[in-house]
Amino acid sequence: MSGVVEPRVQVLLDPDWASGSLVDDVRRGLGGRPRRLPPKWLYDDVGAGLFDEITRLPEYYPTEAERAILAAHAAEVAEACDASTVVELGSGTSDKTRTLLDAFRDPGRSHGPVRRFVPVDVSDATLRQAATMLSERYPGMAVEAVVGDFTLHLAHLPRGDRRMVAFLGSTIGNFYLEERHAFLGALADSLEPGEWLLLGTDLVKPLDRLVAAYDDSAGVTERFIRNCLTVVNRELGADFDPGAFSYVPFWDPRMERVDMRLRAEEPQVVTVPGAEIVVELGTGEEICVEISTKFRPEGIAAELAEAGFAVERTWTDADDDFALTLARRT
Repeated sequence: MSGVVEPRVQVLLDPDWASGSLVDDVRRGLGGRPRRLPPKWLYDDVGAGLFDEITRLPEYYPTEAERAILAAHAAEVAEACDASTVVELGSGTSDKTRTLLDAFRDPGRSHGPVRRFVPVDVSDATLRQAATMLSERYPGMAVEAVVGDFTLHLAHLPRGDRRMVAFLGSTIGNFYLEERHAFLGALADSLEPGEWLLLGTDLVKPLDRLVAAYDDSAGVTERFIRNCLTVVNRELGADFDPGAFSYVPFWDPRMERVDMRLRAEEPQVVTVPGAEIVVELGTGEEICVEISTKFRPEGIAAELAEAGFAVERTWTDADDDFALTLARRT
């Protein structure tokens, strides 16, 4: 067996990217209507810990449903796909992806073991730690990590071998419809004909289960959503009072998504010195923090076809809660 290959890390983000991006997002999102804060600002150290707690809540099914699909069908994915490079967008610790890589690295795979893994994430420290671990776990496999924002840097993904891009966790559901179409189009443009996409999507299901997954009895999701105000206070010197907002999750039947918002319980004037704006909120006015769109298999196929992909295979868990869709760039 080949020895451990030292991981390579390509940094595409400027050191000041986070602060500059936050200023832009706050000015754009809170300066207009409807008020919005992008969900990426939920994931500071506190928020990341809260989300990890969410994934283990009894009401929150997506993480374990997707993990069950990977455990049951990773070998089928690896056999159906002739890629020799796996790219993961928003990789984090690549926890679930190890099951996928185990299958792609199997010496018995008819296409041969994958030769390269490209994890992409905005967190430099997390990515470097994961890259080292993966290099040791998979001797002979090149790990070429990319510190970047996958909404900005798709064109910079390493080329060469035939690639499969894994976009798991139903993260695609956090995009608004127009953003989702633009992202899938940009992803298709970054791939060559014959290259692959493995997309994880949460499926439409009974309303009570959907709402409970984002309004858990322990209140962890509420603390997670409120944390975005704490981040803006800390990073930009804002004077939001998180306790002056109520958490409002609801199902939008027209868009088939869960909306997670914060509603002002009284009139407020919030100063954000770091973004040089003042935000006036009336009683009942809401800040949209995150959405989680749910999908139907036929809708997934239609959106992918519009972007330039053809669905090859779809796998679901035993309860049909979640889907993994393998599609090929046409």
